[in-house]
Amino acid sequence: MPILVTGGARSGKSTFAEKLSMFYGKQGVYIATAQIYDEEMRERVALHREQREQTGFTWETIEEPYELVSLLPTLEGTRIVLVDCLTLWLSNILLRCEGQPDANEQVMKQIQALVEASRNFAGSLIFVTNEVGSGIVPEYKLGRQYRDLAGLMNRKLAEVCEQVYLVTAGIPMEIKSKAVKL
Repeated sequence: MPILVTGGARSGKSTFAEKLSMFYGKQGVYIATAQIYDEEMRERVALHREQREQTGFTWETIEEPYELVSLLPTLEGTRIVLVDCLTLWLSNILLRCEGQPDANEQVMKQIQALVEASRNFAGSLIFVTNEVGSGIVPEYKLGRQYRDLAGLMNRKLAEVCEQVYLVTAGIPMEIKSKAVKL
């Protein structure tokens, strides 16, 4: 059962997704997509790890910034898989393709492959992602490209996810069941 957890930066998405994982079981796989490029990011990652350890929930952490799509099938049958975060994964993929004339097509292929891998995943698959399109229009082409691809990715995943949560100011709300159907 795929679940999407979205919201703004520092809204409480990861904390909620981890608590949701604990609701579904006693242990899980945590797929971290972040890459550590500087000391500030190293400190953030260390803090997240420490906070997870303090919960008593058993996590197997897999660091995978690129090959998320090929990793998911190897975890079939795992009761709980938490991916944190899709927008970091997307930026990794986009930067890998940057400057290539078919960059958007390459990224969209990865997004579609992720949607397909998620569609029938056996177990609880929880994705954390950011809502990046609610702010100002990015000044640079790459920023606008990223914003647009993130919005498309979130929409495509929301279609196949059984539940979609929006976290704002630390308050999670399940929104898919409340969607207006026209």
